[in-house]
Amino acid sequence: MQAVVKTPHIEIRVKGAEIPPKLMKVLEEEYGQELNLVTDGGDEFVNVFETEWYKGIKGKMTPGKYLRIYRENKGLTQLQLGEALGGVPRQHISNMENGHRTISVKMARKLSTFLGAPIERFIEKEEIRK
Repeated sequence: MQAVVKTPHIEIRVKGAEIPPKLMKVLEEEYGQELNLVTDGGDEFVNVFETEWYKGIKGKMTPGKYLRIYRENKGLTQLQLGEALGGVPRQHISNMENGHRTISVKMARKLSTFLGAPIERFIEKEEIRK
């Protein structure tokens, strides 16, 4: 009995600007006519801060959203953050995160120091101008 097995294609990916000539020589020697070189056209790098996507996301960020992100990145609950800030009630933290309560400049300073974030993240744009 004879079995016919189709061998799988070998795929080699090379990332970078150009395939080194030594590597191309080895591949050509090994695979000869079966070598099929496919290029992806190259990637274009852009500054993410200049994209419309980033500008749209940044425009939707509020001091409360930043507060939640920084708090969660530190692995803290609202209760833990409140305690670390000197006994601020959990509900007060929740209200700041959800935009029901503004973050005062004094509180923004505390948050900035404790969370290691720029103070501007916790202050409304109008407050910065004052």
